[in-house]
Amino acid sequence: MSQVNRFQDENLILSDFYKEVWVVCSSCTKKAMATVNFETKTARLFCLHCGHNKETTTALIKNGTIKTAAHQYFQAELWLKATFKNELFWAYNNKHLEYLERYIGANLREHKDRTHFTLLEKLPKFYHEAKNREGLLKIISKLKSK
Repeated sequence: MSQVNRFQDENLILSDFYKEVWVVCSSCTKKAMATVNFETKTARLFCLHCGHNKETTTALIKNGTIKTAAHQYFQAELWLKATFKNELFWAYNNKHLEYLERYIGANLREHKDRTHFTLLEKLPKFYHEAKNREGLLKIISKLKSK
C-alpha cells in the first residue's frame, strides 16, 4: 500500500506572502530582495551581491496606501518562476514555494472552511491536476536550488 501524503489547507491568501519577494536584481541579475512595510508605507529593494539599493513609498496622495506585493513597487522580475506547458509557475519567496510544494506533492488534499479567496482556490487549473504533479515538483526542486 502506498503512503498517503496529506496536505491540510491553512487558508492562506496571496497577500500572506507579499512582504518579502525574491526578485532579479536590475543591476547584476542575481537574486535580490524586495520588502514592504505597510505600517511605515515604505518598500525597499536590496541586492546582497552587488549592493544595489532602492527605497520608495507605498503612500498615495493624502492617507491612502497601495497594498501589493513588494516587487511591484519596483517593477522587478520575480526570481522564482519557470515555464510549465506554456503556463507560468511562480512563487514570491521560499515560504510561498514550500507551501505550493506541500500542496502539489500531496495526494490527499484537505480543505476547511473555504472562502473562495484562499491562495489555493485562486491557482490556475494546472497547479491542481495530478497529471502535472511530477513535472511541477521537478520545477520546484530546480527553483529551490537556483
